[in-house]
Amino acid sequence: MESRFNWFARKFKFDLPPEIFPMVVERLRGTPVRLEEMTKSLPQGILTRRPKETWTILENVGHLWDLEPLWDGRIDDFLEGKERLRAADSINKKTDDANHNAASLDTLLGSFRTAREAMVARFDAMEENQVSLTALHPRLDQPMRMIDLAIFIAEHDDHHLARITDLARKFAG
Repeated sequence: MESRFNWFARKFKFDLPPEIFPMVVERLRGTPVRLEEMTKSLPQGILTRRPKETWTILENVGHLWDLEPLWDGRIDDFLEGKERLRAADSINKKTDDANHNAASLDTLLGSFRTAREAMVARFDAMEENQVSLTALHPRLDQPMRMIDLAIFIAEHDDHHLARITDLARKFAG
């Protein structure tokens, strides 16, 4: 995998002020629209074309949907006062086993949109003090606040949106 698309090599500095939480939530709210806009005109052959050792565009879309339960669970972890957030499946078995290439783009986009709208609604309903709740991120082994989770999700979204853009450019040209 190209080093610029290695999510696990990313380092994070969680130092955003809680006051910008609404702006971060807006990024999350906009991901389904951005994802739809960048994929809706792509032919099926490009959506399912497999680059070397990485996911297809449809698999990247499906992966974003696959992770929504993790994000939702981590919100629960914060709200329940857990010291450590639940771990992600670092080998992405769910995405690898899902056969997203057999699904329609519209189905994946609709499922992602529905899940994301539910998560954003949870963030929208949070009280100011909940934005600063803290727990330990299991892989990064560093403290993370609720606002940091939101930015982490937004960065993860953008990571996959950038990957999709790269694949679409590579295969369409």
